[in-house]
Amino acid sequence: MAHKEDFLQERIQHYDITAYDVVPIVEAMRHMAYSARDFYRAADIYDRMLRDESCGVILCLAGSLVSAGLKRVFADMIRYRMVDVIVATGANVVDQDFFEALGFNHYIAAERLKVGADDAMLRELHIDRIYDTLINEDELRVCDDTVRAIADRLEPRPYTSREFIAVMGEYLCQNHARTDASMVLEAFRNEVPIFCPAFSDCSAGFGLVSHQAARGHDPKVTLDSAGDFHELTRIKLKSPETGLVMIGGGVPKNFAQDVVVACEVLGHAVPMHKYAIQVTVADVRDGALSGSTLKEASSWGKVDTTYEQMVFCEATIALPLIIGYAYHKGSWKSRTSRRFGHILAAQA
Repeated sequence: MAHKEDFLQERIQHYDITAYDVVPIVEAMRHMAYSARDFYRAADIYDRMLRDESCGVILCLAGSLVSAGLKRVFADMIRYRMVDVIVATGANVVDQDFFEALGFNHYIAAERLKVGADDAMLRELHIDRIYDTLINEDELRVCDDTVRAIADRLEPRPYTSREFIAVMGEYLCQNHARTDASMVLEAFRNEVPIFCPAFSDCSAGFGLVSHQAARGHDPKVTLDSAGDFHELTRIKLKSPETGLVMIGGGVPKNFAQDVVVACEVLGHAVPMHKYAIQVTVADVRDGALSGSTLKEASSWGKVDTTYEQMVFCEATIALPLIIGYAYHKGSWKSRTSRRFGHILAAQA
């Protein structure tokens, strides 16, 4: 008979951009062709963002990235002032990053599990699968309950996802996070706002629906998605020159791009995003947002085309090269922290 512990043994190891100097590799790609040259140009554009003193950098995260071994990359980007704002899916923020900060882990799945033939057995064992990664479902329920406990202690009113995630970071500080690399924790410490436009589409949703159901008709914590949009628009107004680093597509991509139009709707003329790179495996031919090119976004008045680059590659391959290149080039050392989270909280 199979037991849960038989499958949850080998932990995912998170990539450390500080450990490997990839600059010579990426710069060699400059003289190559196809995707190699795209990699170099994307890395160079990101480095330009960091060298541009007027540029605020927005990181957009879609897909299951933290569980795949990229948690430390994102935490280090915050720690080393390589990003000023994050827009992410709830899975990356709550189910994966916050989950690991509570002391839990993601595990490497055996090769045979990837085909899905054993998924019914995994379900019986309360093990969830993300392609070749496994999670203990019972531990995810602890994560859900923790979100509910945080909501139960808050004043019952509408909160932006940025506000609620900051409270989650504060919780980790007060309760001694079980990891030295957490995006939620580092964002709280460095006052980097994290927005999650579809916040209920993750473990936070289970925790919040439990909170609301228990409150019945009494006042309760709610989420203000329009408030999210307004806050990110205010950031664009305070930092007109902006650069996008987009991993995947979907809601985070569109949410960040749309603030240019939102500023115009509010009567403010602002420049399009000056820099933009996107790493995606989505196809440009099916008309979907995740694969739509940055040049297409220019037709909507969202992204300038001088410094833009699409990289059609899977994120766990691309990010160690692109972010590692910028880290070891060292432009972040002279950057000033924007601390947009502090500015938004002070104006709330």
